[in-house]
Amino acid sequence: MAELLSLEEAVGRLVHDGDTVALEGFTHLIPVAAGQEIIRQGRRGLTLARMTPDIVYDQLIGAGCASKLIFSWGGNPGVGSLHRFRDAVQHDWPVPLEIEEHSHAGMANRYVAGASGLPFAVLRGYTGTDLPAQTDTIKPITCPFTGEQLTAVPALNPDVSIVHAQQADRAGNVQMWGITGVQKEAVLAAKRSLVTVEEIVETLTPRPGAVVLPSWVVTAVAEVPGGAKPSYAAGYYERDNAAYQAWDKVGRDRETFTKWLNDLTGVKA
Repeated sequence: MAELLSLEEAVGRLVHDGDTVALEGFTHLIPVAAGQEIIRQGRRGLTLARMTPDIVYDQLIGAGCASKLIFSWGGNPGVGSLHRFRDAVQHDWPVPLEIEEHSHAGMANRYVAGASGLPFAVLRGYTGTDLPAQTDTIKPITCPFTGEQLTAVPALNPDVSIVHAQQADRAGNVQMWGITGVQKEAVLAAKRSLVTVEEIVETLTPRPGAVVLPSWVVTAVAEVPGGAKPSYAAGYYERDNAAYQAWDKVGRDRETFTKWLNDLTGVKA
């Protein structure tokens, strides 16, 4: 059953050095506050997984938290590159970063396989691409019924998955709505899970198209109003486009980024 914890306590308990950590959220409900708390707590050697790493992963990589990234697309959406990500890959700054690249479909199916207790997933999505030649975790497989050549990818079972949602009740049941991406699958595939929410309510009111995560599949819930900013949370606040644009300047330069990092962690220059 889910425990109601502060964000600081939840990250302290659930995220350990060397873990595989998935912070999922597609377009909105991105767990930015949780990612920044991981930075504050100085975690190291993490394998970060995410379908679409954006600026919070740029921050984690720039802070030296990550040793590997498993992903299917990376960028500052609507703006351009992730400069801390690029610096780590090209120049090993602040530490070397190994990358494992998949397609969106491949990543989604890896979470589904993990959530289903299966060792791998099978799909057609890599046909005609050169990703199988670049990524060891993409393998050809022959259908035993039709002889069709398909592609297999291994299940992805993070040590901890972190997602953001709009609401949870006091028993730890979670409800999210809007574009929900692979949050449900990432939580079900993980050994441990943390859901940050905009608010804790007495009763969850059913909403059309909502996803409900029952408390018995969630390890911890933390109430973090604004926890997805600068992304948006449907029904609560809009996307802060100016913040994404501003990040380009911060992330582009090591010295400017280091000042941002010191401000975040409370380190005096």
